Parts: sequence; C-alpha cells; structure tokens
Amino acid sequence: MTPPASVVRVLHFYAEPWLPPIGHSRFCLRYPDDCKVLSVDFRRRNFALTRERRIELDAVNSEVNRRIIPKVSFANGATEEWLISPPVGDCKDYAITKRHELLVRGLPSRALLLSEVVIASGEHHLVLVVRLKDEDLVLDNLKDEIRPVAATYREYQWVRIETQQNPKFWARVRLPGAI
Repeated sequence: MTPPASVVRVLHFYAEPWLPPIGHSRFCLRYPDDCKVLSVDFRRRNFALTRERRIELDAVNSEVNRRIIPKVSFANGATEEWLISPPVGDCKDYAITKRHELLVRGLPSRALLLSEVVIASGEHHLVLVVRLKDEDLVLDNLKDEIRPVAATYREYQWVRIETQQNPKFWARVRLPGAI
C-alpha cells in the first residue's frame, strides 16, 4: 500500500545491503572521485533547501536535461558504460552527470544519492535523489521539474539506492508504512 503523498517526505532504507548495479561498480573504477564519501553528515548540519540552493538544483537539472541528447541503451549491465557529460546518453548518464556537477559545486556526497526505480513501462530507470533536512527531492531526465519524492510514489516502484555512508554501497528502498 502506498502512503499518502502528504505524509511521506523521505525515503527509508532496509538495513540489509543490496548489490549495486554492475554499471555503477564499473563507473566507480573509472571515476573514483565521484564514489568517495565527501563532507560531513548534512542532516545534522541542517542541510536545508534555501532559495539559492533550489535555484542551483533547478539550474543543474535543466542544464543537464538539455545538454545530453537522449538515447536508449541496449547494452546489458555488465557491458554498458556510465559516462559523465556524454553528448548522448540514457538515464544513467543524466543522473551521474547531475550528481557530478552538484559535487563539484560543493554539495556533500551524502546528500546526492543515485537510485534505481521501475517506471510504468516496466523499464528500470536511474534518478538522482537529493536528501535534505526534512525532504528528499528527485531529479529525473524524464521530467523537467524537480519533485518531492512523495510526488513520485504512483509513478515509480523504488528498488535500490546508494547509501549515505558510502556511494559504493547500496540498500533496498521501502516506502514508509509499507510492509
């Protein structure tokens, strides 16, 4: 059962680890700096959504969505390459490029979590979740606007997400109130 959107503002994770996508493991070998833990625990330091931060997130989201030409990848997980800022790419390239650009701008790695979802068509899809003090936001190449995670519950089946402690480790996602 999906909880009401007005009640849920953040994603919850099972304690059990979950395997990362194979492409992500290969990505971390190619771009080790993007897979390091950076900065301190932002939730304890009140990493809030200020007007300036919202403008910055909107700018990165829309710029990356415009800059990369969409192309569906037919490669399997073992052979596909996840690339930062390719001229053409799929959802994975959009998500990691947004994460990379926000890391460069100084956002903590613990606030920028890649997450795998399943969309209505049944396809697996990668998005970027920005964890704030009181809310999680979703940056997605299929939508121009940044949305609160609660607004995606009817569109996505949440599968797995990077852990805040280490981007190389992933965990299963569960919705609050779900069994």
